[in-house]
Amino acid sequence: MASKSWSSCVALTSAAVLTLVAGVAAPAADAKQPAGGTTAKALVFIPNPVQSSGDESLTDQKDSATAVPRGDYYQVTLTDLDGSGYLRGTWANVRSATGTPAYTTNGTYFYNRHDDQFEQVMAYFWGTQAQKYLQSLGFGRDLPPVNAESQDYKVDQYGLDNSFSRDDHDTITLGKGGVDDAEDGEVIVHETGHAVHDAQVPGFGSTLEAGSIGEAFGDYFAVTVGDWVAKQYGVPVKEPLACVADWDSVSYTSIVPHCLRRLDAGKHYPADVVGEVHADGEIWSQALFQIRTALGPAVADRIIIDAQFGFAPGTSFAAAAQQTVATARALYGASQAAVVQKAFADRGIL
Repeated sequence: MASKSWSSCVALTSAAVLTLVAGVAAPAADAKQPAGGTTAKALVFIPNPVQSSGDESLTDQKDSATAVPRGDYYQVTLTDLDGSGYLRGTWANVRSATGTPAYTTNGTYFYNRHDDQFEQVMAYFWGTQAQKYLQSLGFGRDLPPVNAESQDYKVDQYGLDNSFSRDDHDTITLGKGGVDDAEDGEVIVHETGHAVHDAQVPGFGSTLEAGSIGEAFGDYFAVTVGDWVAKQYGVPVKEPLACVADWDSVSYTSIVPHCLRRLDAGKHYPADVVGEVHADGEIWSQALFQIRTALGPAVADRIIIDAQFGFAPGTSFAAAAQQTVATARALYGASQAAVVQKAFADRGIL
């Protein structure tokens, strides 16, 4: 389901990035595959350059390398690679992409946004981080695993400014146009959120309200994973956390701050229902964001994600909210369940 209703360690010094973003040559046809290599260094945006810089005036400039300050690339460690030298691993797999596939024999993937390979690195990094966040919450340990497989990503091969997750193909497609979608970590994680729902409840989103919940969770998951990664790498949050896809949306929004959607839009059920999943999803996502604010990310997200195992493919807002309250009670008790109940009541859902 599309992520849009439109219809992308320590920060390196400028000198360091100048050295590092020169690019990595593609392997010759008979190149020997490197041994090992389950980790590598890479440059990425966390989660995007508008959020990390606070500069709302940034624009795409046709993929120009100079359109984003060098200080907004962050050096990270890619993990769980399969050792082939390509961006394939335990939790993410760049299945196909525009341009030469990113490849290394020296354990580095240093590209800038003008390089096709930069978006490939972003897809691998953020796809892997999404799964690692789920595991950090206990999914796959004391809670059931969620989408615990190598998620396939197709990068920049869809020519429209949109992205989508295909449950029938188990593939996430990240489009281009304006800011390429895979340049914004929140767009990548939003689509991964759809894959999470599909893994938990096959066929999820078969009604307007279920589809709205799916879009809302994608937005919420993008923000909560992005914030978790930013904290790990010491990256500042300089724009409103509730603003989704700050960088990707500069190409099609005029209001500042640039946001695809928000988790604090102030919408209420049923007065603000318009019959479009992205717009109506802002009702549900604000309830989730309120739960997160009250209970903290880890507790809130364990409740929110575990509850989704009990959703029907065509669930209503009310039924899904009741399931989430029940999950909060089962995991943590009456006081946390009351917080969850209030969040949905405040939005008019319960």
